Amino acid sequence: MTDTDVAGRRVLLAAPRGYCAGVARAVKVVEKALELFGAPVYVRREIVHNKYVVKTLEARGAVFVEETDQVPEGATVIFSAHGVAPTVHQGAEARRLETIDATCPLVTKVHKEAVRFARDDYTILLIGHQGHDEVIGTSGEAPDHVTIVEGPEQAATVTVRDPDRVVWLSQTTLSVDETQATVAVLKNRFPNLKSPPSDDICYATQNRQAAVKQLGTDADLVLVIGSTNSCNSLRLVEVALEAGARDARLIDHARDIDDTWLADVHTIGLTSGASAPEILVDEVLDWLAERGYAQVEVVQAVEEHQHFALPHSLTSRKSPPHGTET
Repeated sequence: MTDTDVAGRRVLLAAPRGYCAGVARAVKVVEKALELFGAPVYVRREIVHNKYVVKTLEARGAVFVEETDQVPEGATVIFSAHGVAPTVHQGAEARRLETIDATCPLVTKVHKEAVRFARDDYTILLIGHQGHDEVIGTSGEAPDHVTIVEGPEQAATVTVRDPDRVVWLSQTTLSVDETQATVAVLKNRFPNLKSPPSDDICYATQNRQAAVKQLGTDADLVLVIGSTNSCNSLRLVEVALEAGARDARLIDHARDIDDTWLADVHTIGLTSGASAPEILVDEVLDWLAERGYAQVEVVQAVEEHQHFALPHSLTSRKSPPHGTET
């Protein structure tokens, strides 16, 4: 490879990227529980939607299950960052399970909003993806009042009991632009539509999308590190393409990159979803450097300083966790 071959090759590295405060907290919850109580520690569903994180925690003794009835009676179970419905808490209590709740505090906020609006007899239009763990958990707080709306098309046809008592909430990891488009359709149909006290799309999702919008205008190819079941990572691919990137790809590891993607590519944008650890970013940067993309420029959208404390049951070593901590 000659100097001419690599001239002009660069990587635009998005900032912020990777772990958000909620994901960092959830992963730390599992690590701390293993440290305090030893293996096995059971986790209902993936603690966060990232293959590398799940496999790493499994190697340390975490056991991931689909439902609490797969956890031995009396054992400890952790609920994932995406949140769970009240019926899951009830099922765990019936099996005498010690529970630790790693739900992201921003998701918990949406749960509380759902409960409050249901108590006031509102129809809750929950903007989100059917079957996503977070949507299932939020819907479970008020199943008789929640209708899921997946996008503008469904917003154009959804029906409500009383158009004067309707509110929208949203999954926290959606595309900001798509959510706004869905809300616009709903507001056009229901002029008295009530909005949540604050935008439910979390700060980290918005910030990562903002960074990708900035680098997408200059990138020939954008690589997004994240797993296929990570909603916020999938959205970053879409945002990159909408911002003008010629191509955008979702990868779990550097080994997923196809050399053919680099044909006629001078500028590569690189980011990672909110559940992807920085070690995967370093791996991709090394892989790209070996192929001539050694120049790295950081594209800083905003600075993040958010931090969420661990559940109280894990910050005290005096006794094992008891009951559900939030």
